[in-house]
Amino acid sequence: MTQPFRLPDFYMPYPARLNPHVQAAREHSTRWAREMGMLEGSGIWQQEDLDAHDYALLCAYTHPDCSDAELSLVTDWYVWVFFFDDHFLETFKRSQDREAGKAYLDRLPAFMPMDPAAGTPEPEPTNPVEAGLADLWARTVPSMSADWRARFRESTENLLNESLWELSNINIHRVPNPVEYIEMRRKVGGAPWSAGLVEHAVGAEVPAVIAGSRPMRVLRDAFADAVHLRNDLFSYQREIEDEGELSNGVLVLETFLCCATQEAADSVNELLTSRLQQFEDTALTELGPLFAEHGLEPAVCAGVLAYVKGLQDWQSGGHEWHMRSSRYMNGAHGAGGPDGADGMQGANGPDGVNGPEGADGAEGANGADKAPVWSPFALSGLGTSAASLPLTTGRAEAARTRRFSHVPFQKTGPSLLPDFFMPFTLRLNQHLPTARDHLADWAHRMGILGPQPGIPGSHVWDERRMLAADLPLCAAGIHPDGSPDELDLASGWLAWGTYADDYYPAVFGRTHDLAGARVCNARLGAFMPVDAGPTPAPANALERSLADLWSRTAGPMEDSARRELRKAIENMTASWLWELANHTKNRIPDPVDYIEMRRHTFGSDLTMSLCRLARGRRVPPEIYRGGPVRSLENAAMDYATLLNDVFSYQKEIEFEGEVHNGVLVVQNFFDCDYPTGVAVVNDLMTSRMRQFQHVAEHEFPVLYDDFGLGPEAREAMDGYVEELRDWMSGILNWHREVPRYREEELIRAHRRPVGAGAGTVPVTGAGTGAGARPVARWYGPTGLGTSAARVPLPAGAAGAHP
Repeated sequence: MTQPFRLPDFYMPYPARLNPHVQAAREHSTRWAREMGMLEGSGIWQQEDLDAHDYALLCAYTHPDCSDAELSLVTDWYVWVFFFDDHFLETFKRSQDREAGKAYLDRLPAFMPMDPAAGTPEPEPTNPVEAGLADLWARTVPSMSADWRARFRESTENLLNESLWELSNINIHRVPNPVEYIEMRRKVGGAPWSAGLVEHAVGAEVPAVIAGSRPMRVLRDAFADAVHLRNDLFSYQREIEDEGELSNGVLVLETFLCCATQEAADSVNELLTSRLQQFEDTALTELGPLFAEHGLEPAVCAGVLAYVKGLQDWQSGGHEWHMRSSRYMNGAHGAGGPDGADGMQGANGPDGVNGPEGADGAEGANGADKAPVWSPFALSGLGTSAASLPLTTGRAEAARTRRFSHVPFQKTGPSLLPDFFMPFTLRLNQHLPTARDHLADWAHRMGILGPQPGIPGSHVWDERRMLAADLPLCAAGIHPDGSPDELDLASGWLAWGTYADDYYPAVFGRTHDLAGARVCNARLGAFMPVDAGPTPAPANALERSLADLWSRTAGPMEDSARRELRKAIENMTASWLWELANHTKNRIPDPVDYIEMRRHTFGSDLTMSLCRLARGRRVPPEIYRGGPVRSLENAAMDYATLLNDVFSYQKEIEFEGEVHNGVLVVQNFFDCDYPTGVAVVNDLMTSRMRQFQHVAEHEFPVLYDDFGLGPEAREAMDGYVEELRDWMSGILNWHREVPRYREEELIRAHRRPVGAGAGTVPVTGAGTGAGARPVARWYGPTGLGTSAARVPLPAGAAGAHP
């Protein structure tokens, strides 16, 4: 069978190592699988299937340092999870029987009791999946904390339950969009589950105090994405041609980009590389500050680093196993390994994937990329021969270089605006004129229209800039049916978030003062008391306006609603620290990290949480935590944030020297020009909008039935969907109507007096052609070796927030 594409060059900075207990794990897992009923008579596997897949080899490569007993336990888990995958495929996917599949999955959590010692009776296993899960859970969780058990149980349930999402897509022949696919693949693909087993295997739990932090989440998610994208490249032929699968990253990009399979495979590999480099950046730059922030003991820090090393071992070991396993497409790569187990080595296994071209993944399809490139992770000396293999590629290092070499303030001209897809009708609140008057009065009272005493660079808004933003217009579209007081409150929150978003780079960005920004964030928390009690005296307009909005909003709320609102605001302010850190490194974000963080920097959680508050009492909270609602909300958020990036491109790239813009991220990732970047972003916006419609029309009715929602709750959820439609149409209308992103307003807002002295740098040809436009020096990098960033750029050079 001819391979559908040639495997690309892979970036793999850590050489694979093999656990010496591999043969013992093979023998143990074979006995265990037979005892659980997974082999002869199961209708799924025979002995030769298990031998051919060799999951012991996978675990020996991915957990090279654990003990004999631990390797056998981990191998049993992987035998179980792969058997589940094949069992679900044969029993439910091929027959497309969603109802029976749901009943099958609903039984499995009962075999994962949080406290096995409590004596809660479990149901009697009725199939090998249930029997295996019950046995593994009892052998695994006694040595782990309750926090780890909860996290591992959740990732196991996600892995199981999201199989219904795949089944639903097969039923309607729907290929997901790229962002949707990444999010759902993390759950159904099982890599977060694998990360939990890494903690068990290395004997070091991630402390509960940091388990939910951004650095640990990004490490887990980047690990998961890389594992899944690599698997998609190797399993494309098996999944697409044999199983009729639609959830494969190569197929997703092939469909989204309307490109050839080879081009899609190369793009998947580029994203895989980007995720691995995101993992490295996070481990090297974010863990140290995280440890210091929480005052972790050295032994605890060492445990976290052992976990990170375990994730690295999994990446390199998983890649090596894919190169050897007959389960996947690996062409002529299979060669005898150090373990001597020849059953895995060739490409002539049961999947028949011995392609005529040999699929020289190690050499690559592009001659220019064959030469090894020096890597800081390369090793030399006795016992390091494996490290002489090429650990990086020319394409990987070129991508890394582009990410850190963006030149700010390049002339772009007015932002290119495509024909946006918007299927919903705009409605505006009738109280808009009054809200405009009230917001102007409020802004003056709060003091946000002038400089803040003792804070250099803090005069970010004047009255004209506030009027150019016209935040009440945005609020009027988002809340078309709100009362005058509700519209005033929504306008105030939008104004506070937009002002603060302008304030942080002006006050903290010019001096790279991340410590000052953290102090500012900590103080803001004092003005959001969960008990709605007293607050300190505000020191500036940012604090004063937050205290006012919090008291007016949170006062009537229940504690749970206040906590939700506060968390949304804290997510937003924390994301601004992420932006400041990237500016300090002059780093264009990884595409996946950008999409996910952009939801916070835009303040999406804040405005959406306000939409949910009126409906919370009528809808069970687990509904909002469920997959369909998060999918709906994320699709809406991404549409709005990318829309803002398209409109604000000139403002951010030419006038502010930004690196946080979705169009720029796409340009950097695909190494393409500005118009192409806009076209890709617009296509992604359209696909996210169509996903929003799909979830509302097809997944919500199933959700209602699954949870047995009554008429009142269904009406509330339908109303929430309508509010999100208003949210998106109102945001689009606001961008089209306000002067904030137009060139004439940008020139006015960013102009400095010509005689202002050393605080300005003339940049020619930016906007009007009428001569130099002074730009504040702090918008560009400063210090030794950065003078080139302030050289006037030639005309025509091309290169977040509301």
